Amino acid sequence: RMLLHLGGCRGKMGILLIRRVGLFCRAAHLSPQSLEYRPIKKVMVANRGEIAIRVFRACTELGIRTVAVYSEQDTGQMHRQKADEAYLIGRGLSPVAAYLHIPDIIKVAKENNVDAIHPGYGFLSERADFAQACVDAGVRFIGPSPEVVCKMGDKVEARALAIKAGVPVVPGTDAPISSLQEAHEFAKTYGFPIIFKAAYGGGGRGMRVVRDYEELEENYQRAYSEALAAFGNGALFVEKFIEKPRHIEVQILGDKYGNVIHLYERDCSIQRRHQKVVEIAPAAQLDLHLRDRLTSDSVNLAKQVGYENAGTVEFLVDKHGKHYFIEVNSRLQVEHTVTEEITDVDLVHAQLRVCEGRSLPELGLEQDKIQINGCAIQCRVTTEDPSRGFQPDTGRIEVFRSGEGMGIRLDSASAFQGAVISPHYDSLLVKVIASGKDLPTAATKMHRALTEFRVRGVKTNIPFLQNVLSNSQFLYATVDTQFIDENQDLFILKPTQNRAQKLLHYLGHTMVNGPMTPIPVKAKSSPVAPVVPSVFLGEPPMGFREVLLREGPEGFARAIRQHQGLLLMDTTFRDAHQSLLATRVRTHDLKKIAPFVSHNFNNLFSLENWGGATFDVAMRFLWECPWKRLQELRALIPNVPFQMLLRGANAVGYTNYPDNAVFKFCEVAKENGMDIFRVFDSLNYIPNMLLGMEAAGAAGGVVEAAISYTGDVSDPMRQKYSLEYYLKLANELVKAGTHILAIKDMAGLLKPEASRLLIGALRDRFPDIPIHVHTHDTAGAGVAAMLACAQAGADIVDVAVDSMAGMTSQPSMGAIVACTRGTKLDTGVSLDRVFDYSEYWEVARGLYAPFDCTATMKSGNSDVYENEIPGGQYTNLHFQAHSMGLGNKFKEVKKAYAEANKLLGDLIKVTPSSKIVGDLAQFMVQNSLSRAEVEERADELSFPLSVVEFLQGHIGIPHGGFPEPFRSKVLKSMPRIEGRPGASLPPMDFEALESDLRMAHGDEITPEDVMSAAMYPKVFQEFKEFTSNFGPVDCLNTRLFLDGPKIAEEFQVELERGKTLHIKALALGDLNKSGQREVFFELNGQLRSVLVKDTAAMKEMHFHPKALKDVRGQVGAPMPGKVVEVKVKPGQKVEKGQPLCVLSAMKMETVVNSPISGIISKVHVNADSSLEGDDLILEITE
Repeated sequence: RMLLHLGGCRGKMGILLIRRVGLFCRAAHLSPQSLEYRPIKKVMVANRGEIAIRVFRACTELGIRTVAVYSEQDTGQMHRQKADEAYLIGRGLSPVAAYLHIPDIIKVAKENNVDAIHPGYGFLSERADFAQACVDAGVRFIGPSPEVVCKMGDKVEARALAIKAGVPVVPGTDAPISSLQEAHEFAKTYGFPIIFKAAYGGGGRGMRVVRDYEELEENYQRAYSEALAAFGNGALFVEKFIEKPRHIEVQILGDKYGNVIHLYERDCSIQRRHQKVVEIAPAAQLDLHLRDRLTSDSVNLAKQVGYENAGTVEFLVDKHGKHYFIEVNSRLQVEHTVTEEITDVDLVHAQLRVCEGRSLPELGLEQDKIQINGCAIQCRVTTEDPSRGFQPDTGRIEVFRSGEGMGIRLDSASAFQGAVISPHYDSLLVKVIASGKDLPTAATKMHRALTEFRVRGVKTNIPFLQNVLSNSQFLYATVDTQFIDENQDLFILKPTQNRAQKLLHYLGHTMVNGPMTPIPVKAKSSPVAPVVPSVFLGEPPMGFREVLLREGPEGFARAIRQHQGLLLMDTTFRDAHQSLLATRVRTHDLKKIAPFVSHNFNNLFSLENWGGATFDVAMRFLWECPWKRLQELRALIPNVPFQMLLRGANAVGYTNYPDNAVFKFCEVAKENGMDIFRVFDSLNYIPNMLLGMEAAGAAGGVVEAAISYTGDVSDPMRQKYSLEYYLKLANELVKAGTHILAIKDMAGLLKPEASRLLIGALRDRFPDIPIHVHTHDTAGAGVAAMLACAQAGADIVDVAVDSMAGMTSQPSMGAIVACTRGTKLDTGVSLDRVFDYSEYWEVARGLYAPFDCTATMKSGNSDVYENEIPGGQYTNLHFQAHSMGLGNKFKEVKKAYAEANKLLGDLIKVTPSSKIVGDLAQFMVQNSLSRAEVEERADELSFPLSVVEFLQGHIGIPHGGFPEPFRSKVLKSMPRIEGRPGASLPPMDFEALESDLRMAHGDEITPEDVMSAAMYPKVFQEFKEFTSNFGPVDCLNTRLFLDGPKIAEEFQVELERGKTLHIKALALGDLNKSGQREVFFELNGQLRSVLVKDTAAMKEMHFHPKALKDVRGQVGAPMPGKVVEVKVKPGQKVEKGQPLCVLSAMKMETVVNSPISGIISKVHVNADSSLEGDDLILEITE
């Protein structure tokens, strides 16, 4: 059968004529008639994976029956299923040793009437003793004779033969070295760099470059160990290392009659760790004279040793075009595919036919008929992570979709959904071969095919390969073996989104383990989704934001002051759900109602929708980016001003930040659509407020300075926070340039009479400044108080839509609108639209049943006038009391809160000062302490950290100073902060922070991410880790987000416009021995499954501990694998970079170095320990 498409004759007829005469003379002594043609009926492949399947396919095409062998670890591998018969070998042996066990292989062959054995590549393919064992057993070895395998497989003897044949070689040892001393002597003679190579195998195993004496011993040991593990023989030889060569190899083919041909060359220069990554045929821009020398030397060397069957002669070509022989691989190469594509010769067919006794001329394989047709590229898609130094990844393939189409060939074995990638074998997943008329065309097809691949569950090198294929040097110049090392931009990897599979992981986790956000009470989300009221098409009507954009903050403030009627700020998007629903309302539900608000409430003063607790809760509990919320709401509501809560010098955090961090935060917030900054301080500490005001103003925002209200200005017996106190504060804030003056009544303490006194006095003192009042309706008097404020001269009051109002939230929007309708305070808001708006939130609120304060609190309470607990905190304390079994003692908690407040000197109580009072109150209740007992024992009690830091001055200085002698008794000799806490902090280095974030999370880091990390480093880190594992959960509806789907439930998830997932939850599997359950889904009509750890079951099972990423001294396994050697012991001192242990995975060894200097405190592994990624190896104490 012809195995190639015949083409025109090549040039240089003189050379070809000489070759053909040589072939004729050689063949004259051994004609086809003198050998018996023995057809092969059954072939065994003594190998695994894709090469086994490649041979099986060729056998099937030729009508030959196939036999597979497999190890105990390979029972589920595809090559076993592709063969006609399959037999277990190496029972009880290690995974690699099974395929190296010659007696078992021969035994299976004899028992099952196998005619011939194909060795594939790797394992026994270059072992002369295996070839001889086949011959001795009467089974044909598909490859060269044992004598030739011995000569060519021993690289030292192959060098000698090459020298004899006049082929140039690299300086090296004449025989395998037997000691480190011999390596020392060679290095002394020839100088560095040198390279160790395995004498009995290839593929980069047992190959190490050494550049100085310090590296010599370690690399000798590693090379020996790798060679021994991969080939069963650790013998090494040493060569001078040629810097930056091209790696060119020539494919040869010989028969039993002395005929040898070449099938041109392959360029294998793109390597890492001496393992080929991308191969090209023919070599790009190769000088024709050099090609002739390479192919001629290859054929001559093969003829000299009587080479039979397929093989490869490998050369290094230096920058001057000089070539050096390095080895002969007496087997089929991994990259044989590209030769097949450009010559149209099926090399495995040819191997089989030659083994049967056919001559090359009989097969139509004559040199003058072999020609190059176009170009072919092979990419080895491996389960390695380029971003982590190509560390092998293991695990279960959850999704596999390949790239196909014209010009694409795939050779694979374990690439299918459900396949388990083990650490025991090579990391090759699939070989992708692309063909085209030239290199750029083939590269384009390859890039397209790789883009179509979807591999989930294990990391692959596909993003790296795509970068190689896009590299201009690769496409239009020549590359050498240093190409990868010298092009670090290849490692700038475009992250794969993997959104669908990550979402399935999240849903599966929720189905197995319950909600991934803490749930205060055991209640299920309502199954009823809210219906969005109809919205007119087109642009929304103009609102006050147009005034702000046109006239700036000063003009905006004038317009507000000149406005006729009462203006409203809607807190539904922030403070209302913070107070009632533990800040848990998701962007998903805010976005749905946002267009309705934009079209129907354009005359609102503003929407409070950002900042404060919503910032960290979004990341911490909702797994959302707070900046994305701001951006998306801004796009949906372009006409209404947005307002945020800025905690003065604390920005949106609970601690002090460098001044430049506060300024930068306000700048980024303004750029993302924020308009009004309500600046406050929890102690009304002016220095802290002034910094926040200055930062907001510098960003171009509207500055709304807010005075936190406590006490009762209408009570002449309470004089600490008197009317004069508030007027004096207001005077300083107006002088500092605030655009709007606000009263922030966090506990709802403003009574109608106090409202008239305070707001009336402020209006008289500051007739031109808009006044804005914020309160909570805990006592139920909020509507009356806000109406009193409006009548006294307030321009704006805060409200929440009716179904989100009352209790610890703001007063009812509908009530204020109805009470002012037809008066000079008329809000201009449609009551009908309020009803529609409220109906949406009434149903939406049911989605958040696990967080709803009404689960434990059925009404507000006027005792707030005594305990002065802020609205949001009142809700949280109520939840906490019930969760701690103190629900029946909540009255005591409230009483303790009032007592704690007095202990601390009667504070303004707003976050974070309110939390300090609450922490002290809970401390008192838990320890059954009265106020008098706390005062008496202050010098011996262990107070909550927040209380201690407050007394040290961490949040500023309270009005009237710190309580004495309580402060001195608690602090004793502890340091105290004088003045503004953040004033002494050094500026934050944002460039360094961004660089660190890019190192940790990739190049997709945005300026907004930098600010999130600046405000909440640990929370942001956890948020990024969550999204890397579970993806964009913000696209799930709230019931699915909290409870997950029910079995057999079908639903849709819109990832982005035009990309919708259709998902059906199918089943939950039983618990496996690893503590996991398999969760089955149908995704877009295809079966998908994910493995989820059952956290409840895991507590009862023992597992190796994991290294904690945020603990510097904990050293984790960088990849799954087996421990080869532990180099340290407890108590030993180590330096940063010192080798700690050696891991082996996929026959490649990796040295784990110490990340820090210190003392080894504990070692958790020993030699032969099997580890998963991030398993704890040892602990170091600095």
